[in-house]
Amino acid sequence: MNKTFDRYASIVLMAFGTMFAWQSTKISASAYGSVVGPNVFPFGLGLILVALSAGLLYGTFRYKQEEREKTPMHYKKFWIIVFSLTLYCVFLEQIGYVIGTFLFLLVGFQAMQRGNVWKSAIIAAVFSFVIYYLYAVLLNGTLPGWPVWFTHWRFDYGSYSVFAQRLQHRAAVA
Repeated sequence: MNKTFDRYASIVLMAFGTMFAWQSTKISASAYGSVVGPNVFPFGLGLILVALSAGLLYGTFRYKQEEREKTPMHYKKFWIIVFSLTLYCVFLEQIGYVIGTFLFLLVGFQAMQRGNVWKSAIIAAVFSFVIYYLYAVLLNGTLPGWPVWFTHWRFDYGSYSVFAQRLQHRAAVA
């Protein structure tokens, strides 16, 4: 760890988290009858970022600077993840959260550590289904669960109706 870098990075991240939480209070509290509005997660993430930055800043005063050996940079892995994240953001509405998150995590896991594809696929599938279920069903949030071309199979767990209404509203407005 580089003590100076950690100290400055924690201050910058703490300011960024504070700004993030403050700006999230300006987002509307509810959308489409959802209990969890679009302001909840950004505000929570801002608070978490501030808390982690404060912990890092506190930690920089406690440890001594150590000499480190240089570790190689993994640019190829980095760019694979950035590229897959970009595709994930661009195609999230078209392919849905569950399929998009599954594919993004599978590519990310394989980019980070090549190995057992089946193990990565199972972890990615479980993660995307569990997060979708927790957010869309238990918290009654809205996520693009399944693509529109896939919805006639009715694998959704409750948020499809809200998402479909939003798509229908967009089509009616356009």
